[in-house]
Amino acid sequence: MAMDEHLIAQVNKLQNAFAALGTTTNPIDLPQIAVVGSQSSGKSSVLENIVGRDFLPRGSGIVTRRPLVLQLTNIPEGQKLPEGYTLQPGDNADEWGEFLHAPNKRFYSFDAIRKEIEDETERTTGKNVGISPIPINLQVYSPKVLTLTLVDLPGLTKVPVGDQPPDIENQIREMILTYISKPNTIILSVTAANTDIANSDGLKLAREVDPQGARTIGVLTKIDLMDRGTDVVDILALRVIKLKYGFVPVINRGQQDINNNKSISQALEYERQFFETHPSYQMNAKYCGTPFLATRLNAILSSHIKATLPQIKLKIGTTLAKYREELDQLGDESMLGSASNILMNIITEMANEYRTILDGNSIDISTTELSGGARISFVFHELFATGVKAIDPFEHIKDVDIRTILYNSSGSTPSLFVATQGFEVIVKQQIKRFEEPALRCVTLIYEELVRIVSSILQKPAFKRYPQLRDQLHSEALLYLQGLTLPTNKLVSDMVGMEASYINTGHPDFVDGHEAMEIVSEKHRPKGKPQTSTPTPEVPGNSKEGFFGSFFGGKSTKKKMAAMEAPPAILKASGTLSERETMETDVIKLLIQSYFNIVKRTTIDMVPKAVMLNLVERSKQNLQSELLAKLYKDNSFESLLKESDFVVERRKECVKMVKTLENASEIVASALN
Repeated sequence: MAMDEHLIAQVNKLQNAFAALGTTTNPIDLPQIAVVGSQSSGKSSVLENIVGRDFLPRGSGIVTRRPLVLQLTNIPEGQKLPEGYTLQPGDNADEWGEFLHAPNKRFYSFDAIRKEIEDETERTTGKNVGISPIPINLQVYSPKVLTLTLVDLPGLTKVPVGDQPPDIENQIREMILTYISKPNTIILSVTAANTDIANSDGLKLAREVDPQGARTIGVLTKIDLMDRGTDVVDILALRVIKLKYGFVPVINRGQQDINNNKSISQALEYERQFFETHPSYQMNAKYCGTPFLATRLNAILSSHIKATLPQIKLKIGTTLAKYREELDQLGDESMLGSASNILMNIITEMANEYRTILDGNSIDISTTELSGGARISFVFHELFATGVKAIDPFEHIKDVDIRTILYNSSGSTPSLFVATQGFEVIVKQQIKRFEEPALRCVTLIYEELVRIVSSILQKPAFKRYPQLRDQLHSEALLYLQGLTLPTNKLVSDMVGMEASYINTGHPDFVDGHEAMEIVSEKHRPKGKPQTSTPTPEVPGNSKEGFFGSFFGGKSTKKKMAAMEAPPAILKASGTLSERETMETDVIKLLIQSYFNIVKRTTIDMVPKAVMLNLVERSKQNLQSELLAKLYKDNSFESLLKESDFVVERRKECVKMVKTLENASEIVASALN
């Protein structure tokens, strides 16, 4: 076998190997020639001329309703008939066809081949005029053909006819594009020469996926039906449309020829004489006609295979590795070891992955987003810390509220100095505001841990057993929820501790004397030194002091003399006196100072508490908790029942791995 024929034969083996998978999509883009053209362009006649036999279904409307992968193999004459076969009249032992869907069966009658194509088409599409993307694979062995592979696609149509679906044009178009869009597909575009080539449906579609014409060859049919005095010389010279592989003119049998039983051999002889005697073509007759087209296609396909084979080998290798990895994740069909050991291994794998993700040691570290422990760090240092820093101790308390607390904390005797009790009342109230963000921090970390668990259980290794995966998810969440209860109590107690004892002896706290000096300096008029201690005012001495609201803002002797009873709700209002202003400022300074101390402590300690009680304990104990829960019921069989998806997917992967391994051997043989 010649080298070119050997390469094509090897690619045919690859095609058959992948076709045996029963899928419409081939994982490897194999070199092939796809035939496109309108229904009236003469596609079928071109293919029959190349084969030299009538074997394609004929009729009106859509005849080719499924892709036909036609593999031609040149064989020497004098073939022996296999045992059990009997030739019928008109059959020839040197020529036969084989279908991939009917293995170990030879069709020595090309009429029988046509009938089988029609029957196989109807088995998929029914007797209507619907189409199907599932290909029919036909191998033709003959000493009269060149080794070649062609994919015959349904003819392009414009308007639905009869029982054709309304969207038949789009269906056919999408099917054809699926084939010709692949970079390794050579496009054989068939156009009738007696039509306007600029409006050729086949060439238009080819140009959509191959705008430069780099992988398109044109075939011009019905040359003999052109008007007298016209020819396609300009098209052949590529003056009209440029294609890398050019155009080849051919002549097919017309319907009248077929009706008159004109044989293909007679048609080919007529074609030869036409081009050799026609004044426009006789000088280049050897580049015209079906024999030249077959030779040209054989050379193009062989060259294309040589160029793409290294790339195909690489693609097969990477695809095989991918399917082997998936098969490893799906697991072997037969369970190795006892169910309890399998369960223990799965739980151990989950716990290890959980710890790995939290520690940032996962091999699947993302380069596009934060994950695992990094998200927990973000919650602590960005969300929680920022949230606590944003709390303003005076957001919900006004100066008048501070003044009221000061007077209430002094009782019936006005204080001579800033009231410590009033300061503690206010600062304790504000410290308690840290409890909400602290508890929110616990919730956010819990949600991140749940997120990690969910992401682990989405991996293929855990999809194998859906009931076990759901149980692991449920038990893990219950365990994490259980850890949040003591964690919430711990952070609440931490805030409670800060509020229960105000440590005014803290080294960072601004004491009362220092606060008084700061406030006094603030209120001292610029340029006027303090010569004596200002006389403190007695609360209420100011006309607009504490009791301003009781006397209506402007006291009158009549109201004062009447000594009316105070109202049921007595509020401090009016303008603050100088002493009240200073006392309020001192209290605010003390509150701010102590509040900042507690704020720093909270930002530091709450994450530590959450890490201890929630994160670290879940890392240490998740595995033992899950083992205790899942081993308790002893329901291993139900937990380890595989999903239908996994069972089917494993079968698909096993078939694909075997096919790819076979393909790898075929490619290696082709390259040697």
